[in-house]
Amino acid sequence: MFPIQIRDLRFSPNGRAVLDGIDLELGSEGITLVLGPNGAGKSMLLRVLCGLVAPTGGTIAWGEGARPERGVMMVFQHPMLLRTSVLDNVALGLKPLGVPAAERQRRARAVLERIGLAHRASENAPRLSGGERQRLALARAWLTRPRLLLLDEPTASLDPSAAAEVERIIREIRTDGTRILMVTHNLGQATRLGDDIVFLADGKVCEHTPTQRFFTRPQSTQARLFIQGELPWRMAF
Repeated sequence: MFPIQIRDLRFSPNGRAVLDGIDLELGSEGITLVLGPNGAGKSMLLRVLCGLVAPTGGTIAWGEGARPERGVMMVFQHPMLLRTSVLDNVALGLKPLGVPAAERQRRARAVLERIGLAHRASENAPRLSGGERQRLALARAWLTRPRLLLLDEPTASLDPSAAAEVERIIREIRTDGTRILMVTHNLGQATRLGDDIVFLADGKVCEHTPTQRFFTRPQSTQARLFIQGELPWRMAF
């Protein structure tokens, strides 16, 4: 699957360029944070990579072969849950893989232990809090052991305590060997989680650089203005 090589990727619904010639290469390890202003194309990039949206131009090369049929999972800011138990919601991720029902249940219970929701296993999933819902969605994806996990602002509507729990799980998933590409507007979160930063503006990649370098020595005018505008203090470069 890796490296993923994206060349001149375009998406222009109704003639409006949302992705306007994305060039990007992703290796097999780490957590990449995607930053940029509203409308930059961050979420759409994830949707194209996940296969939810077909690009209008450009190419995506997945290692030596075509796009993998399995191994790519996406978790949204507001995950969809079935009106059934927490355990069944998690185990659902294994059903398309042909895993027997008893084994699905066993694995689902194990991952619920890791995310701290084993005590809620029999409860109705829609009754969970926002942070618990997001942890459940991550567990459902994690259970399939994806090669690439796409996260679209998974902590955007969470309080600091719930966000910290989600960040902990994301680190564990990365330690398990999953490559992560994550959209966020939280610059503090980007410094805590990101090995590298992809900065988008106007549907293009303006920078792709290690996290520390991005925040201390941004190379593009767009990135400098973005950092200065988003942080609660003014940075001079």
